[in-house]
Amino acid sequence: MAALLRSARVLRFSPSPLLYVPGAAKYGPPRSGLYCGAVGARAIRVSARQGVSKDEASIGLRTKQAQQFDWALAKLDSSVRRTGRVTKTLLLRIFHDICRTGYPSGNQALLLLRSCGSLLPEMPLAERTELAHRIWDKLQELGASYDASHYNALLKVYLQNEHKFSPTDFLAKMEEASVPANRVGIYIYIYTYNLPITEAVFNSLVSGHAHAGDMGSAEGILSVMKGAGIEPGPDTYLALLSAYAEKGDIAKIKLTLETVDNTDTSLMDRDLMQVVFSLAKAGYEQHVPEVVERMRHERGYVPDAMNLCLSLITQGREDTALTVLKTFPSLQVESENGEVPDLGNFFLRHCVNMEKPAEKLIKYSRELKDAKLHSGPLQFTLYCAVEANKTRLAMELMTDMKAEGLPIRPHFFWPLLTHHQRDKNIPGILEVLRGMQQLEVMPDVETYSNYVVPAFPNMDAARAALQVKRGHVTELLFKDVRFSQSPAVPTENVAYFLYNLIDSMTEGEVQAKEEKLRQYFAQLKSLNVFIPVTIYRGIRNILDAYHVPELIKGPEGRFVVLETRLAELRAEGKPVSAVLKQLIQALCAEEKLERALEIKAQFEQDMVVGAYAVLINLCSRHDNADEAMNLKRELARKDSHVALDATKYLALVRVLSKHGRLEEAIDMLKEMKEKDVVLNDSVVTQLFHVLNAAAMKGDVATVQRLQDTTFALGLVKPTANLCSPLISAHLESGNYSGALEAAMECHQQYNQLPRIHDIICGLVEKGEMETLQKAMDFISQERGEMTMLYDLFFAFMQTRRYKEARKIIETPGLRARPGRLQWFAEKCIANNQMEALENMVDVTEKLFECDRDEMYHYLLRLCRNNDWRKAEAVWTKMQEENVIPREKTLRLLANILKSSGQVVPFDVPEVRLIHTRLSVVTVPSLAFNLLKDADKKGVVLGPAPYDGVIRSLLAAGSLEDAMAVREIAISHIPGFKLSDMASSLLIITQVKRNEVKDAMAHLKTMLQLDQVPSQLAITRLVQGLGSHGDVHGIEEVEGLVKALGTSLNLSRMVFLNNTVLAHIKNGDVDRAVESLETLYTQGGDTAHTSSVAFVFRKVIEENNDAALDKLSAMAERLANHFALYRPATDLFMQYLEAGRVEEAKFMLQRCAAIAEQREILLSYMTKATMKELVPDFVDKETLYSYLMKCYGLDKDLASAKALHDQVQQEGMQPDELFLKRLAVLYRDAGEAAPFQEPPESFKFYAEKLREKTKAQTASADD
Repeated sequence: MAALLRSARVLRFSPSPLLYVPGAAKYGPPRSGLYCGAVGARAIRVSARQGVSKDEASIGLRTKQAQQFDWALAKLDSSVRRTGRVTKTLLLRIFHDICRTGYPSGNQALLLLRSCGSLLPEMPLAERTELAHRIWDKLQELGASYDASHYNALLKVYLQNEHKFSPTDFLAKMEEASVPANRVGIYIYIYTYNLPITEAVFNSLVSGHAHAGDMGSAEGILSVMKGAGIEPGPDTYLALLSAYAEKGDIAKIKLTLETVDNTDTSLMDRDLMQVVFSLAKAGYEQHVPEVVERMRHERGYVPDAMNLCLSLITQGREDTALTVLKTFPSLQVESENGEVPDLGNFFLRHCVNMEKPAEKLIKYSRELKDAKLHSGPLQFTLYCAVEANKTRLAMELMTDMKAEGLPIRPHFFWPLLTHHQRDKNIPGILEVLRGMQQLEVMPDVETYSNYVVPAFPNMDAARAALQVKRGHVTELLFKDVRFSQSPAVPTENVAYFLYNLIDSMTEGEVQAKEEKLRQYFAQLKSLNVFIPVTIYRGIRNILDAYHVPELIKGPEGRFVVLETRLAELRAEGKPVSAVLKQLIQALCAEEKLERALEIKAQFEQDMVVGAYAVLINLCSRHDNADEAMNLKRELARKDSHVALDATKYLALVRVLSKHGRLEEAIDMLKEMKEKDVVLNDSVVTQLFHVLNAAAMKGDVATVQRLQDTTFALGLVKPTANLCSPLISAHLESGNYSGALEAAMECHQQYNQLPRIHDIICGLVEKGEMETLQKAMDFISQERGEMTMLYDLFFAFMQTRRYKEARKIIETPGLRARPGRLQWFAEKCIANNQMEALENMVDVTEKLFECDRDEMYHYLLRLCRNNDWRKAEAVWTKMQEENVIPREKTLRLLANILKSSGQVVPFDVPEVRLIHTRLSVVTVPSLAFNLLKDADKKGVVLGPAPYDGVIRSLLAAGSLEDAMAVREIAISHIPGFKLSDMASSLLIITQVKRNEVKDAMAHLKTMLQLDQVPSQLAITRLVQGLGSHGDVHGIEEVEGLVKALGTSLNLSRMVFLNNTVLAHIKNGDVDRAVESLETLYTQGGDTAHTSSVAFVFRKVIEENNDAALDKLSAMAERLANHFALYRPATDLFMQYLEAGRVEEAKFMLQRCAAIAEQREILLSYMTKATMKELVPDFVDKETLYSYLMKCYGLDKDLASAKALHDQVQQEGMQPDELFLKRLAVLYRDAGEAAPFQEPPESFKFYAEKLREKTKAQTASADD
């Protein structure tokens, strides 16, 4: 907390001679710590005086006071370290929190008093002193006892705030309170205490003479000091410079500065700032630039200069503050995305708060913009004005903005209206509306409905006050969807309906109505109704149980059909490869290996790569190594360049290593490397199982060879998980010494230490002390002594040696490591080890920085698997230990007691509980049920939870449930409306359900509410209109989007392509062809880049040969007659996409210029290649890093914590930038991070990560 008061020199901004306190450097508190020593001593003295009069508060209350003091100390310290100051808002918040407890401590009082001086540069001096008196009186009234330290703090505040007071009266008040003065503060009585004459005393004399106007005597003090053998230091010269500054003697200031330059003494920028402040306050602002130019911009310059500017503005010297602001170097405050924020926000905000005139603010804004220090100073000033409810200033600023051509929006006025609405200030609202009228800004429906009308008791009063016609207000509110209730449109979910229909029928009913069901199924197929796989399987199982073979086609029937088709093709002399592959795959899916091999033998010459691949995989699954390798060799003979996918290679490795054919398994790994087979996350897991299968047999040599080969070839990166099978092989054979050697070797080669916990546990149980000592020495050397102690502690806990574990945890200096403790707790919970977990919670009671609530939360999680009595015992233990539980702990305990029919001895806030459950539920139907239960209980939530559930339901296609939630929300919140995202999802869902008219109507409603639909919603709606042949609807949507005035980045081809499809749908192909020909022949420069691939694809998918013929002829005509090759190229590529190779070849022959369209063809080939690569690309480290960045920008600590837990559970090591962002979130929330915060800046770690990525890329290229 040393930063809170810094040093005496930091506080001397005031030019007053009384501001400087002689001797503070020697007799004040140490600079290294604000509360070092003195606090403890003072606490003892206070207790002695108080006796038992004020000591009746409970231990729990005193614990809470200590926790509250730590929190307040951390918040103030963070503010001072970051900015060099404390905000009034933060200080008052802490003050009110302390008052609410009713028993303020001496530490808390001292903390608040010391913050009322120069650490509040934004407050006028008199207000600071008044605040200090208010804090003093209130805390004394609440029972705080003051000693000499408190009076010294108050004295410092007086001096820093230039408060005139009588030292004699001050001492008298101390004597009245029976508090003797000490040496720290009262230097005016210096000789009474017979203190030695030091530099501080001479500095006081310099200030005193200068204050009396005797500059000659002040200058003479320097000679006296030298005669006494004391060299003048920076404090002495600063006292003299401040005196010259008060007189405006710039010549003497320059001479003194030159004298300082010729000595060993140096003045810091902070000292020169005090000279600047003295010059400005005395009215000699013209000399300020000469002092400012001598500043060296040392480290910490910016926060100190910001505080100087704030003090100058407070003193009415804002012109000088602007001069100082313009000298700022590039601002060193980083944002997480690396951008530098606008310079001068603090300056403009404080000018607004100090009620500087609009003319000055406009002038300053222009100067900042001209100097390129701020991108939008006038807009920011307006933001500060409306935020501070300064209506007149805001209107003047907006008038100037309008004169400059800047836009004025209705929402600019909302903060002003909000202040008046809250106070029911009708004249204020009307004043704002008149201002809007003067600025020619018309209030929109949202302004009236949200900010104007609610301030009136009823609509008639609003209408009378606003002097508008009844129809006008009614029309505005009618257009607002929140004031109308439209019933949800009922539709049926075909899949669920079908399942429930068949499930409700008996076996006899199904057999009796078999023909009707068959017709119904055929009708659904003709309508292209898609039934999800899971529901299909359920229906199939029911029909199979009812013995209705005609309604379901089993796999045997499919085999017969395929074999028959295969025989027919062979008889006709046609290619059979495609059908053969289908048959082989179908047989392999049903595990019919023998039959598949028979078919393969019959049609060996027609076998393709895909058929060989599934057969090899099936042989591997059936442990048929010989047949699998025979098939592999046959495949190689047919095509030596072909490569299997990674899963099939690893299946071969597994079966070969299992049958002792290790060299052949190694050859498979080498072939994977040669053919660049990529291993994604799921395949890496399969590799682990291959290694682990060998390890379970204790085959150390096999695991070692496979592991070494895999890592040496670079197929995967070494991880603790992949290294662990080697350790498992040693442990299975009981060779703990060998396991330790292998683990140490892994650490030296790959920096991984797999299964070290299991190794240590085994050594402890077997009593191999020498090997155990060797393990501990190795861990201590490589990972640190604390890691070694935790490893040994967990081993003792696991092996039930609780006494030894307690001795370890009581090691002096050992601190809690939340991550390690969580790991063992989760292990105990997973294995249902209540005894071990209970003992861990017990022995860590006095562990430094151990989160006791979290420890008991682990216990309660395990109690869920046992009985409520154990949970009740845990609750009792928590109360005995004075643990203050978090809400999650209370909720967990309440759930355990409720589920057992027991009374919950505390209240759990229902609304917050529902909020929490909704935030963690990922299944929309569960969230919907939870919301319905809350509605039945009469619980009203905010708009955000309702909107979130609606979005999740719409995303899952549950339109009816989403509309039901909307009705619930409207019933509780009359002004409820869907968010932009929810409305866009509603449009998409309605289009999917072929409810295009409803989607169109909802789009119009959105636009009336000034909502902006998503690009995808517009695209899906236009496509839906096109598929229905609604040309007029497409034109209407296009007009609405153009009128929106917001760029959705929609290509004009979206509308044109779907208009063409609408014409084709209506049977007017000639009109469609005419539209496309007009586009390409009269489209100008954009004609060559306009793609109609979407039209061709849809026509091909619908098998509309008549339309395709005409479109194909058009494409050839444009290519041959107009040299426009884009349509022909698009058609060629769509033929390839659809597998119609012959038509593509024919197209290429008819229009050879297609082959010359290199850019388009190259783009197509790149996309086709990426379709194979993208599904396997899952870089979780990068994904999680960006996720943490998003949570940091959103200040979402809860999500960030969950992400950190997930990263730990997956065994990943987060990078330093990830941890830095998380630590900042913890700090901003006033919580302690469960890890050590990386010490460097965001920029440093971002650059480090960038270099690491470059190195990895270069290595991969090599």
